[in-house]
Amino acid sequence: MINLKKRLSKIVQAVALTFCTLVTLPALALQLKEGAPKTYTVKRGDTLWGIANVFLNEPWLWPELWRTNTQINNPHLIYPGDIITVGYEDGQPVLIVKREKLAMTLSPETNKRIKPAPIDLLAWEAIAPFIKQHTFVDEDRYNMLPKVLGNQDGNIRFASDDFVLGQQQFSANDQYRVVRKHATIESLQGETLGIQVTHVSTASVIPEGNTDDTMLLFIDDAYQEAKRGDKLLEGGFENPDSIELVAATSQRGAVVGDLHDHDLLGKYDVVILDLGNMDVKPGTVMGLYVQGPAIVDDETPRYVDEPGANSGGEWFIDTLTQPAMKVGEVIVFKTFDNVSYGLITRASKSIKRGFIVAKP
Repeated sequence: MINLKKRLSKIVQAVALTFCTLVTLPALALQLKEGAPKTYTVKRGDTLWGIANVFLNEPWLWPELWRTNTQINNPHLIYPGDIITVGYEDGQPVLIVKREKLAMTLSPETNKRIKPAPIDLLAWEAIAPFIKQHTFVDEDRYNMLPKVLGNQDGNIRFASDDFVLGQQQFSANDQYRVVRKHATIESLQGETLGIQVTHVSTASVIPEGNTDDTMLLFIDDAYQEAKRGDKLLEGGFENPDSIELVAATSQRGAVVGDLHDHDLLGKYDVVILDLGNMDVKPGTVMGLYVQGPAIVDDETPRYVDEPGANSGGEWFIDTLTQPAMKVGEVIVFKTFDNVSYGLITRASKSIKRGFIVAKP
């Protein structure tokens, strides 16, 4: 009995250690990355996140670097050509921006002052398609959405400028998104979190062609050909108004899917997390962690998922939980009821379903 209590105590301690590794990481003082340059000239294509990575190991802390900057009213507005210099205030590093007046030559005799567009927070080209063309729908709602039925010519595929019939919706809405099921996303426990759909085309209702059973639609703009059985979703896809970086605190979840249909993912791939809009918001920065299988501490150590590891009398043998190791970072950029999209911004190994997300 004493040995059993001792072994159970060791298991509890191991689990507690792993939990603390993920959720109670100590706060780090703002420190420059080893080898960070003293100056940096902003280039076209740079992002605020990318520049923060030049100076910091914890790039989500980048706003702290601008706290005493009186030259720039809005530190989010950094432009190509700006020269960033490292300084110190009360022993803490700060960034100072020197901005040269830019000029563009229009003719041998005429110069015109121009102001380039400010750089983005994140790599917009990496996430724009997933904001514009992908969304999540609750499973029950998805099953109730009207379908594309066909057309007068008996076609099974439909492109821009085609007329098609859809199931009657009896709605005042005159614009629909034709969407196609991409995947059913489930939690690690097998619970359905929602249906991931892809925006195929845009369709307008032609009221004169409506009947009691069908509505006539005109395909305005097609990203790809629509097909019979595609669903009709009212309204557009919502975009985040703005993104402000904030590190996750107590939130904890998992990678449950991706938008690339890859088994292994890396930097600038988009992952699906099992955290909804009640848990995170656009701009939440989370660490990516991998946790190895538990180890059975027997005469011959083995993993619990090895064949035969749980056979006969194993309950009295110590099982050790491995600590989780950080392998990357992800920024949430779009949220839904039960899930969210995140952009992988750093990865030291391939990321896959089941990896843990928690405070960075």
